[in-house]
Amino acid sequence: MRLLALNNAYQSYENNQVLYAKKEELPLLLYTGAIKFILQARMAMEKNDWQRANDRIQRAQKIVTELMVTLNMDIEISKSFIVLYDYMKEKLIEANIKKDEQLLIEVEKMLTELQDTWKEALKIVRPA
Repeated sequence: MRLLALNNAYQSYENNQVLYAKKEELPLLLYTGAIKFILQARMAMEKNDWQRANDRIQRAQKIVTELMVTLNMDIEISKSFIVLYDYMKEKLIEANIKKDEQLLIEVEKMLTELQDTWKEALKIVRPA
């Protein structure tokens, strides 16, 4: 019972973090969430827990979809990002169907690069 309460408290904290994040921090939080779900999916695959792997991959897909729909297509670079996100989403679907951890690793690496780049960009925009 206590573990359930802790999980609920942590989930509330994560939800509030997204709800109250500054606009420029939101992509970073989304990248972090997608990476977390991919790592969880990989761990589930290692245990042959296909239901959990499926759930976690679908959560990562939803985050990538959110990244896609929130792009401002009036900005030129968004056209490159939509192609990249679409590729990631396709690889996540393929990984889920084929139960292929290597495809998850590929998407995880891409998201980690974007996450690192976004962190650096935030440092430039908001110096410490």
